[in-house]
Amino acid sequence: MELKDIVTNESAFLKDRNVLSPHYLPNTLLYRDEEMNKIRYAIAPTLKGERGKNLFIYGKTGTGKTCCTKKVIEEIKTITDIKTKVSYVNCRIYNSRYRVFTKIISDHLSTYAKSGYGLPFLYERFIDWIEEDGKTFLVVLDEVDMVKDLDELVYTLSRANDDVKSGGVSIIGISNKLSFKERLDPRTRSTLYEDELVFTPYISSQLFGILKQRVEEGFKENTVEEEALAYASAIAAKESGDARYALKLLAKATELAEQKKLSKITKKEIDEARKNVEEEIIDEAITTLPEHQQLLLYAIACSSEKSFQKLNDGKERIVFSGEAYDRYISISKSLKKEPKSIRWCREYISDLESLGLIRTQESGKGIRGHTKLISLLYPPERIKKVIEKKFSL
Repeated sequence: MELKDIVTNESAFLKDRNVLSPHYLPNTLLYRDEEMNKIRYAIAPTLKGERGKNLFIYGKTGTGKTCCTKKVIEEIKTITDIKTKVSYVNCRIYNSRYRVFTKIISDHLSTYAKSGYGLPFLYERFIDWIEEDGKTFLVVLDEVDMVKDLDELVYTLSRANDDVKSGGVSIIGISNKLSFKERLDPRTRSTLYEDELVFTPYISSQLFGILKQRVEEGFKENTVEEEALAYASAIAAKESGDARYALKLLAKATELAEQKKLSKITKKEIDEARKNVEEEIIDEAITTLPEHQQLLLYAIACSSEKSFQKLNDGKERIVFSGEAYDRYISISKSLKKEPKSIRWCREYISDLESLGLIRTQESGKGIRGHTKLISLLYPPERIKKVIEKKFSL
C-alpha cells in the first residue's frame, strides 16, 4: 500500500484516534473523584485571594495525576471574578529555574518574553505583576523532579510570598518520586507549607472501565471485543496499574488489526501488541532519564553483563553498588562529563528502582562490607543498545 493510500484510507476501527493519546482529556475522569476534590480543596484558598498551601502530588506514571490537575485548571478558567492566574509548566521541557520563569513570563507578560533578560529582571517583573492588583498565582510544575536546580526554583517561588505586599504564589508540584523533596535544602523545605496527595495505581476493573470509555468515545461500534479489553486491563494491572500502558496495548492492537485488515480487535491482537509495547516502554523509560541516571544504568548493565555475582541459587545476576559506581565514574570521564558524588548515585539507584528498571537489596551475611546488591529487570543488552545510541558509546 502506498503512503497516499494509508493517509486517505478511513480506519475500520477508529472514529477519533485522539482517544488513544495519553494527553486526551475525556469529559469525565473515572475513579478519581476523591483525588480531584482534594486538589480543589487545596487550591480553594488561592482562588479566594488568600495565600494557599502548596500541594505536592505523587504517583506512578499513568495514575491520572496530570489529567486530574489539568481538569481542575480547566475548571478554574470557567470561574469569573477571581484574581487568580495559572501557568502549567512541563518541567521535562522547562527543566531549570530560568526556563520555568520564562514560561511563566511568556504566559502572562509577553512583552518581556524574549531572550536576553536575566532571571533577576524577570523575577522583579513577576513580583510587580502580582502586586499591581493583588492577584494570586498558581503554578503547576509537572514532573517537577526533572528541574536541574530544583532547590533554587522551589525556594524562589515560595519566598516570593515574602516579597509581595499583596497577592501570593502557590505551587502544585507533580512527581513520580515520593523522595524528590529529599533533594531540597532544609531551609527550602522550611519555606514550604504544603499538603501531599498520593495517586495509587489503578486496579484491573478500573482500567477496564477506562478502556471501555475510550472505546465508546472513539471507536466504531462492535469493533473491539470486551474480552480484549479485559485482557489488556489485566496485563496493565499486573505490570503497574498504569492506564497509559493499557492504552498503548489497545493502540498497538488497533494498529495490528488495521494492518491485517481484520474486522475486530480480539485478545489475540492484544497478546501480539504486548511485546512491542513493553519494548517501547523500556525505551521511553530509559531515554527520558536525566543524563547521569542513564550513565549509571549503563554502568550497571555493563557490570551485569561482564563480571557478575550470582544470587538466589544462580538464577539472578547481581552487581555490587560500589562496582557500578566505579564503572559509572570511568564512563563519565570517558565522555568528558563530571561524575556525580556517591550520595547522588545512591539517590539515582533509588529512582531507577522506583521506575521498575532495577531491583535492589542490602547485602547480607557472607558479603564483606555494607553494600547494595543490584539486579536489572530487563536484559542488559537491550538497555545498553538504547543508551549507546544517545551517547555514541
